[in-house]
Amino acid sequence: MKKELEGKIKRLDNSVDKLRIRRKDSDNLKVTENVFDNATLKALYTLSNKGIVQALGGSISTGKEANVFLADGEEEDIAIKIYRISSSSFRSMEDYILGDPRFSNIRHNKRDIVFAWTKKEFRNLMRAKQAGVRVPEPIITERNILIMKFMGENGKPYPLLKDMKIQKEDGQMIFETVIDYMHKLYVDANLVHGDLSEYNILIDPEDLTPIIIDMGQSVTLEHPRADQFLKRDIENIVRYFKRYKIEESPESIYARIKEPEPEN
Repeated sequence: MKKELEGKIKRLDNSVDKLRIRRKDSDNLKVTENVFDNATLKALYTLSNKGIVQALGGSISTGKEANVFLADGEEEDIAIKIYRISSSSFRSMEDYILGDPRFSNIRHNKRDIVFAWTKKEFRNLMRAKQAGVRVPEPIITERNILIMKFMGENGKPYPLLKDMKIQKEDGQMIFETVIDYMHKLYVDANLVHGDLSEYNILIDPEDLTPIIIDMGQSVTLEHPRADQFLKRDIENIVRYFKRYKIEESPESIYARIKEPEPEN
């Protein structure tokens, strides 16, 4: 089976098989071939058979636990996030999963933790989107793979907040939107992001709208450390936006985020 899969992946570049790799991206993918173990390849073929993945493209980003790739979807570009089972730091994942009532029955082995984490991010993105927070729209999960709508244009992802050069007045606008998103997450989605900073906020260059990403670690308010994670998120945002002369205190933001929605 292993040799058959290895042979199949080698033929992907120039065949009309179930899953294709964009020719221009084939060398790029070889660099990260450790991501594509046999089980992950089989999961990608499953997604290809469903018509969700048309062609796999190059790498968008590489994180501590996952790699994100650009791909052709049925009608538009999609992002494929693959959590690495062999090298993921699943002990750090446990801090966010254990205590989340949605995942009380998972076994404490690396594979099951990673699979649960992938489903967790999908559900968190769904809840965030339904609450009115701009996030990558989740499409489907398969094992350790999360498929989302691609956030970018012409195959190029939107820039991270940390990489943007923004005018002071625009910084104020983005700050207010981020705080509003944190409020919506808390009050409407029953979630705390848990790792919010300039490193996981994209900016749409057209209208400077922030887009919240990387929600695998986000927890429900029932999590015993939810309040601790919220305060850490606030501190990160306050620290970053000081460069735009925004001096609002963490305490005032904390109160704003937790303020209930007015009754109609």
